[in-house]
Amino acid sequence: MDTLWKKSVWQQYGAAIDMLDYAISTCPDDLWTAVLWDDPDDPRYGQFWYVAYHTLSWLDLFLTGSYDDFTPPPPFIRGKLPETPYTQDVIRAYLKQCRQKCRVVIEALTDEKANQICTFAWMEPTFLELQLYSMRHVQEHAAQLNLFLGQNGLTASDWVAKAEE
Repeated sequence: MDTLWKKSVWQQYGAAIDMLDYAISTCPDDLWTAVLWDDPDDPRYGQFWYVAYHTLSWLDLFLTGSYDDFTPPPPFIRGKLPETPYTQDVIRAYLKQCRQKCRVVIEALTDEKANQICTFAWMEPTFLELQLYSMRHVQEHAAQLNLFLGQNGLTASDWVAKAEE
């Protein structure tokens, strides 16, 4: 795969992850379990910590490329909520793992891997398209978390133009 494409994808993917990191690291303890929106399935799904965790869990899954081959690292539990919210330190450690995984995956991307079909119940994108989809997902939730912080008098970060080294 072309080096310029890989570099460009990484810089934008990394920037989205960095904006998520800034939002997570800016969140004070009193807002960590605050509700961004009501979720009819479980109120915790709308809490700040969960939106951050959800974003990282799907990032990790999409970097794997297959639901069947994915197992989140401890202490995370696939498919169910923990008894207590994950802490900010635990979530930030997961973010750092996912960021590194993302960089390695993108830098190692070959044409063959980029064209591999990834099958999910709702779509069958190529691996490359899945990464662009995931980048958009990360940015969406980073924006939601930053908006929430702003609505509560905090500013997480300015726009991140490209991944920080």
